[in-house]
Parts: sequence; C-alpha cells; structure tokens
Amino acid sequence: MKKVKNEGQNAPNGKSAGMKAPKQLRPRDPKKTLLRLFSYFKFNRLLFFSGIFFIVLGSIAEIGINGMLSPVIDTLVGDFNREKFITYIVIMVVMVLVVAFSQYVGNLFMARLAQKTVHKIREDMFEHMEKLPISYFDGHTHGEMMSTFTNDVDMLNQSLEQSASQVLISIITVIGTFIMMMVLSPVMALTVVIILGLMLFVIKNIGKISSKNFRSQQAALADMNGYIEEMMSGQKVVKVFNYEERAINDFNERNENLRTASTRASTFGVMIMPIMGNLSYAMYAVVSILGAYLVMVSRFSIGNMASFLQYTRTISRPITQVSNQLNTLFAALAGAERIFNVLDEEIELNDGDVKLVEKCDGKKDLCWKVPAKNGEYELVSLKGNVTFNDVDFGYVPEKQVLNKINLYAKPGQKIAFVGSTGAGKTTITNLINRFYEIDNGKILFDGIDIKRINKFDLRSIMSIVLQDVHLFEGTVAENIRYGRLDASDEDVIAAAKLANAHYFIKHLPNGYETLLTADGQNLSQGERQLLSIARAAIADPAILILDEATSSVDTRTEKLISEGMDKLMKGRTTFVIAHRLSTVRDSNAIMVLENGKIIERGDHEDLMKQKGRYYELNMGVTELE
Repeated sequence: MKKVKNEGQNAPNGKSAGMKAPKQLRPRDPKKTLLRLFSYFKFNRLLFFSGIFFIVLGSIAEIGINGMLSPVIDTLVGDFNREKFITYIVIMVVMVLVVAFSQYVGNLFMARLAQKTVHKIREDMFEHMEKLPISYFDGHTHGEMMSTFTNDVDMLNQSLEQSASQVLISIITVIGTFIMMMVLSPVMALTVVIILGLMLFVIKNIGKISSKNFRSQQAALADMNGYIEEMMSGQKVVKVFNYEERAINDFNERNENLRTASTRASTFGVMIMPIMGNLSYAMYAVVSILGAYLVMVSRFSIGNMASFLQYTRTISRPITQVSNQLNTLFAALAGAERIFNVLDEEIELNDGDVKLVEKCDGKKDLCWKVPAKNGEYELVSLKGNVTFNDVDFGYVPEKQVLNKINLYAKPGQKIAFVGSTGAGKTTITNLINRFYEIDNGKILFDGIDIKRINKFDLRSIMSIVLQDVHLFEGTVAENIRYGRLDASDEDVIAAAKLANAHYFIKHLPNGYETLLTADGQNLSQGERQLLSIARAAIADPAILILDEATSSVDTRTEKLISEGMDKLMKGRTTFVIAHRLSTVRDSNAIMVLENGKIIERGDHEDLMKQKGRYYELNMGVTELE
C-alpha cells in the first residue's frame, strides 16, 4: 500500500518534548535594562521621592554620627569641657534616632515601590502578550513564557524589594563618607581611593563573568520549566508509549545543564564577598598605620584618627554589601532583560480601515463600512463570500507553504480540505483569520481585500471548532458564553441545544452551573467537543472553521457532534479540515492539497470519477500521514 509522504510543516518553530527553549540572541545591555527598569518608578513618584528623601536623610545622619566621634574623643583626651561633651552626646543621640526612623520609613516606602513596580510590569506583560500575533506563541513554549511570568518577575521583585534601597544607601554613604575623609585628611583619603579602585576593578571583572553566567542560568531554568510543563500536560502520552525512562533522561540532562549554569553563576558570585572582605581589612590596616604616623608627627588628632578609621569601615562596608548582593542583582537583570525582550516583541497591528457596522440600509443586518477616496464610504452587506486569488505564503521567507492557491466559498457552502500533514490545510484557515499575512496574491472577503478589514471585526464574525478543545476554569455556562460575553441564559441554552449538548449538561451535578476543572478534565472528550460547538454557535458566525472535531471520539458521540455541526453550518460559509474522508462526502467542494498546492478539486462524485489522489485515498490505495 502506498503512503502519501509528509512534506513540510504547517506551524513554524514547532515545539516538541525534545526541543530546547530558544536562547535570546540580542546583545545584552545591563545599563539600558537598568535605566528602563528605573523608568517604571515614574508611575509612583510620591513613593519614589519619599523613599529617596528618607534614605538620603538616614545616610547623612549616619555619616554625621561617625563625624561626631572626632570632637567627642578630642574633648575627652584634651581639656575636658562638660557642656560641649553633653552637647555632642545629645547631637549623636538625635542622629541615631533620625537614622533609625529614616531607614525604617525609607525601606518601607521602597518596598512598597518595588511591589507597585512589579505589579505594573506584570500588567504590561500580560496586556502586551494579549496583543502579540499567533506567530509568537507558535515559536515559544508555554513553559518558557510561564518562566518569564514567574521566575523572572519574582527574581526582579526580590531584587527591587531587598537590594534597591541598599544600593541607594551605599551610593550616598560612599559619596558622603569620601567628602568627610577629604575634609579630615586628603593624603589618607587618596590612599583609600587607590585601594577602592582596586576593589572596583575586581568587582567589574568578576561581575562581567557572573552576569554572563546568570543569564545562562535563567535560560537553562526556562528550558527546564518548559520541558516540565510539556511532560506534566502529556503524561498520558508518556505512559502509553513507555516514554518514562527517556523523559527522565531528558529531564536529567536539562537539570544537569541548570546545575552547571547555576554553579558557575554562584561560584563567581560568592567569590566577591571574601575578596572584598580581605581587601577591606587590608585597607583598614594601611589607614591605621598611616594615621598613627600622622598622629605621632602631630598632623592628625586622635579624634580625627578615630573618625577616619570609622569612615574607612563605613566606605568599604557598602561596597562589600553590594558585592555580596551581586548574585541577586545579576539574576534580576537577566530576568529584566527577558521581560523587556517580551515587551519589545512587535504587537499585532489592527490597521484595517474597513469596519463592521449594524443597520445596513436601514436593516438590522451587519455590513462592511468601506471608506472611499473622496471621503465618502460604501456599505457592503456581510454575506461571507471568501475568495483566494493566487495566494502564496511561507512562515519563513526561504520556505513556501502555499503556492498559487485559488478558491472561492459562498454562504451555505461547505468547503473541505484534504491532504497529508504539512500540506497546508491549517495554514489556509490561519490566513482567513489573518493570523498571518500572505506574501503574494489576494484574499477577498465579500469582495473586499482582507488586508483592509479591521482584524477585530473580521474575527468577530468567525468561529473555530478545533480538534483539541480548550476550556477554561469556570462553569459550563461561562465556557459557552465565552463565544459571546453578553449572551443571556436563554441564548446559552439555545446554543447548547443546537450543538446537541443540552442533554448531557442537564445530567451534570449542577447543570449549566457545574464547575469545570482545568481544561474541562472532568468531562469526556466528546462532551468537551460539544461544548466547543455550543461556544461557536452562540457567536452566530458568518464563517465557520472546523478542524476535524470528530476524529478522537466514539461513533455515538461522533454522530451527536456531526448533527450539531450540521445545524451550525446551515446558511454559513464553512471550511472543514478533514482527517476522516467520511466527514466530507457531503461537501460542496473538496480541495486535495499536497506540498502547498491544490492538486484536485470538486465534489465527492466528481473526484471519484477523476480517479486521482482522492479516489486512491477513498479506495485505500494510499493513506494520509
């Protein structure tokens, strides 16, 4: 028996269980990412500036406390002045209270700022994703996208909440402390600058390596999460085909890649703390020796020496603290880059100037409002005529999926597509929805170029019944009403009756108010399919697309589904993707596709008389793959 060879694929960048998540190819720019992240603070200016004010106030007060050590000690060592001593102590106590209050309030404001910022980022991400074209979702796994929403956003939230205020305090502390050190002794301050330069050089070089490794860690994490999501959702397939051992091996490989990337990232991250600590001790020792010498030659007081040593510890501590948090900071930046890469994806443009309006020529019927060049407009009745004229299309430029496709469909007609996997059947229906734009040729809808029609209005008059049904968590009625959100309870019941779903719904525990679990797993495959038909019916579409809805159900359920679809198809332009030839015998026209071309067309009787590919498929001479 001959078999039809599978040539090409319909969907671009298809994901399988063994494929890895794609790495981001754009060059990394941490500075740009950081500035863009800070731009989100403009949505909460009051929190931002209030937090900065109290952090600056607390940092200045802390610097002032160290500075007060000099007069206090010099007063005790030299001529003791009781009034001055008490005054200095009171000032220090007030500064300590200011530090405690300011740090608490400042950190509180910054924590709230972090939460509001991440909240805004989540909103932007979800809103942006809802506007992305189908091609984006075809090229990315669910696990990869979920990793961005969860792991990357959580890492960013943790960094903003814990590290942002610390970094700000550190910057202010370093600048203020350096100014005070210059006032006390420029020579000793220069010594500190040289050692700090060495410390920054170490941080910069280790930081580059650490940043690169943290990006690899986040990519490996997204890869593993994508694989877990695929395996968890496909457990039945895994067990049916005894794929457990292979799945474990594949997971172990990804887990090992994540471990390796995480180990490298953490290794360079934890290196910084001991290196910076040792350099800080070395700086303290050098300053102590130099300061002691200056005191001995009477160029430095003991109080100045004590303050300077305290400033030495103060100026190195924030650098050490920030370096200790580089793990979190680099991971957060890597996550922020991935988030902004999603936000930078081009959204689907809804640029059509032809809109759908009601009351065409005084009637309640819908019609297309077509603008004319002279500023006027023409009203064209919505009928559902679809025409393909020499349509070429490819998901990628170097590979054509459809070649010179010509067809027409009128209201009330049922047009079926037959062919092997990858022949282009689903691609044609994707073009009718404008999920993708054609390369050459024209698609006309009621005589109007489909590129001129507003995508929202175009899709509002179409319904799709897919082979793989997706239901949402909620009641049965809510899932049916998803086809038309303003539908009444009576409309929902009428749609269910049209789809032959009313009978089984009545026997559910709570009827139409029965809660469905994730993807309707508490229903059978056939029941889910009937709900899908009811959802399409309630939308009252002019165009109906059926992706063989009966291929995975029993004979009795197939009959119910077929009857429901037959009712739904009456008076509508219907396109059917056929896997079972028995379901297309009554079609007005059957298109046989191979390698992106229509090789045969006609009704069942005409094609059987031609004794071509369709005839061979029906007689069992060849098989579809």
